[in-house]
Amino acid sequence: MNSPAPPHGENAAPRTPVTVLTGFLGSGKTTLLNRILTERHGQRIAVIENEFGPESIDTDLLVREASEEIVEMSNGCLCCSVRGDLARVLENLAVRRARDELRFDRVVIETTGMADPGPVAQTIFLEPGVAAAYRLDAILTVIDACHGLPTLAAHPEARAQVGYADRLLVSKTDLVQAADLPELADALARINPRAPILWMRQGRANLDELLDVGAFDAASVLREHTAERDAHGKNPGHDPGDCHHHGHEAAHVRNGEHTPDVASFAFTTDRPFDADRLEQLLSALAEGLGVDLYRCKGVLWVEGEARQVVVQAVQLTIAVDRGAPWGTMPRRSRLVFIGRDLPADAIRDSLARCLVESADQLVPG
Repeated sequence: MNSPAPPHGENAAPRTPVTVLTGFLGSGKTTLLNRILTERHGQRIAVIENEFGPESIDTDLLVREASEEIVEMSNGCLCCSVRGDLARVLENLAVRRARDELRFDRVVIETTGMADPGPVAQTIFLEPGVAAAYRLDAILTVIDACHGLPTLAAHPEARAQVGYADRLLVSKTDLVQAADLPELADALARINPRAPILWMRQGRANLDELLDVGAFDAASVLREHTAERDAHGKNPGHDPGDCHHHGHEAAHVRNGEHTPDVASFAFTTDRPFDADRLEQLLSALAEGLGVDLYRCKGVLWVEGEARQVVVQAVQLTIAVDRGAPWGTMPRRSRLVFIGRDLPADAIRDSLARCLVESADQLVPG
């Protein structure tokens, strides 16, 4: 199984957090980026844009290096364009910072409006030179409140961007009636029920809600799991042998033909997983589903493990980490899948076959 982070020794320098900012054409990404690049927020951020141009910057430029296409803004942020390979750009920035030629504390990468953010995440996870210097903090998706619903209905790229998201940023809320927003919120939740929705006006967003999300940290997944468990409470009539399957599964039908769509579903059980069977299945899922698996996240009870097992996946990359000890808390597993036309029933059946067959076979952790 792949891990999104290489082993990190005690004496190694901390890796720079990277935020991926995506969203469909006209969603408001540039407006948000302009505010990041120009407002006095006190953070030194390197913004990497795929579609860089002077018309997108509405402030005086202090330093311009044409050969590297790096612009230093009046608030200390950097703006860098991608004219080639993203890995090369990130590695170059890291080298120049190590030489004290550049100063920045974090990176924001903007994708193009039609782009799939998955390959960007894969670059950070799998390119050795990048993974050694950077860590993925979160994927943020901007949605236009005015045109969000028809855009989601018409464009699979927009639905995919929502599926990858750790935060959903709804822009232009000042241009629509408040009564229209719940329908958009419902549509977003049907695609990605695990991503919080943040409402923006005129591109204004609280950076504290966008940065240091830690969406790919095991501790963050455990916090989500604990909050969800506490919110739902304990079901007194629950059969420990049951598996619960639920989610938002959808498919579009156009001209009488089925077309792939983005949907989510969850697998929940109070029975432990067999470690060997689970590892084989997770590897097979990553390879078999490939780019159609946008995100997978969950906390699992594995037989013989005293600690919670945290699973995360983006496309072909699956990471498995050990979390906090179970202690006296009820042991329960929950995995959430988000992707394009995923075979939900087959995945659920495969997961069920990885469970320990009888609670009497448990080995105390």
